[in-house]
Amino acid sequence: MFPLRCPLCGKPLRLDGGSYRCENRHSYDCAKSGYVNLLDSSRKRSKIPGDNKLMSAARRDFLNKGYYEPLSDALNSVCLARLSGSSSPVILDAGCGEGYYTSRLAEAFSREGARPEILGIDISKFAADLAAKRCKAAAFAAASVFHLPVFDRACDLVLSLFAPYCGEEFLRVLKPGGLFVMAIPGRDHLWELKQAVYETPYKNEVRDYPLDGFEFLSAGKVETVLELSSREDILHLFEMTPYYYKTSKQDQMRLEELDRLTVTASFELLIYQLKNK
Repeated sequence: MFPLRCPLCGKPLRLDGGSYRCENRHSYDCAKSGYVNLLDSSRKRSKIPGDNKLMSAARRDFLNKGYYEPLSDALNSVCLARLSGSSSPVILDAGCGEGYYTSRLAEAFSREGARPEILGIDISKFAADLAAKRCKAAAFAAASVFHLPVFDRACDLVLSLFAPYCGEEFLRVLKPGGLFVMAIPGRDHLWELKQAVYETPYKNEVRDYPLDGFEFLSAGKVETVLELSSREDILHLFEMTPYYYKTSKQDQMRLEELDRLTVTASFELLIYQLKNK
């Protein structure tokens, strides 16, 4: 079982029936889907943090069509190659969303005969619930990447796929020599979608590669052209991005009139290793 710790006192959490409990009698019930809510209410910045139900469902429906499979395949190849010597690696997907990448990674390891311990965490309870329904080979929790319910030096690999970056926490939970893999949007990601919506579209700013405490190992580009042939898929792509909630209704209506769109999906897959202290 993944080494979870209590968000209130830091003691180990043990699964007891349908609840996680620590020795100080703090208890966290599992939802019917299997995920556990480990969000500390005193640290919430909003009543319902993270992606809402619409955004989470849109991402699930879009990714289920296989549009981002090339990125998932590239991620799986990297992780399998880097952890080839371990039969039971401990993996944290920090910001797992609705579990698409987590699930496919678990399947890839299983095909190789490995039995990883995987935890997916997301601040959205809607996303965590969908992830737990999708993948039974991993544990899932609603939690913040800035307050991970994970012990120090517990993880062989931490993933951060289009999620907030919290270097302090990632450095804390990684084992010596542990790996950190991050996926970020490329400069041209969804460029045609932006052109369809905005009068003055803009390219993405790609962050600098160096990260404090990590040795940068490599960067790989994954790029594919998506042929979206239904209004539903176009809207799901838009709804699963932050653009949807920052766009006026007038601009949204431009996209709603489209029933076909060719759009570039461009990603960068960055690989790091924890520096020796």
